Amino acid sequence: MIDTHTHLYAEEFDEDRKEAIQRALDKGITEFYLPAIDSESHEKMLQLEAEYPNQIFSMMGLHPCYVKPETWEKELETVKNYLDQRAFPAIGEIGIDLYWDKTTLDIQVKAFEQQIDWAIEKDLPIVIHTRESFDETFEVLERKKHPKLRGIFHCFSGNLEQAKHAIDLNFILGIGGVVTFKNGKIDQFLNEISLDKIVLETDSPYLAPVPHRGKRNESSYLDLVAGKLVDIYKVDFSEIDRITTENAKKMFS
Repeated sequence: MIDTHTHLYAEEFDEDRKEAIQRALDKGITEFYLPAIDSESHEKMLQLEAEYPNQIFSMMGLHPCYVKPETWEKELETVKNYLDQRAFPAIGEIGIDLYWDKTTLDIQVKAFEQQIDWAIEKDLPIVIHTRESFDETFEVLERKKHPKLRGIFHCFSGNLEQAKHAIDLNFILGIGGVVTFKNGKIDQFLNEISLDKIVLETDSPYLAPVPHRGKRNESSYLDLVAGKLVDIYKVDFSEIDRITTENAKKMFS
């Protein structure tokens, strides 16, 4: 299995990072993709990637919650410098978040659009963070439509119509712990979405699946997400593993 979205460099893992990674490796998770947040965490993220060169892969991007009026342009310069220096599997996580701060919508959109332009220029997928912002996110993607524009709607928690819209725009869905929540709702329609449009993720240390909900999440819990998909799609665990792994490898090439 592949965890397509995990913040293993987060301080929540400072006490037992190696052990948490080992627990995931023992469960058969072979690759981990780390989304970037902002310049304060780049060093920790890239250092972790260097320690596990064939298993951990860093993305590069500016998270929408860290698009601040006084720093966003400088942060984007840093992102661009990294993108010009070396290869990354994706630009992310980027997007629009209107849950925490609606006042920065205009600069969030500008930062999102700029990073989409770089993704198209460099032929890279993007990993989208969208929270209470599906309409605004789709507006940007429609405006920026391009044959090379593709990626993952990370932590997808929308409805069936939004899922289909995302897929029509050449995106696939990142499915994590929310699929195990009673009030998560996506489990009610997910079987209408083809398995080849889905990848697995944890978003650890956040959004731990049931029965760990409310506690620290970790990549080893990915099997609980896959297990829920077994129930939803009525196929073997090995089939969920095989298809979602292929999807991730294809996306991150």
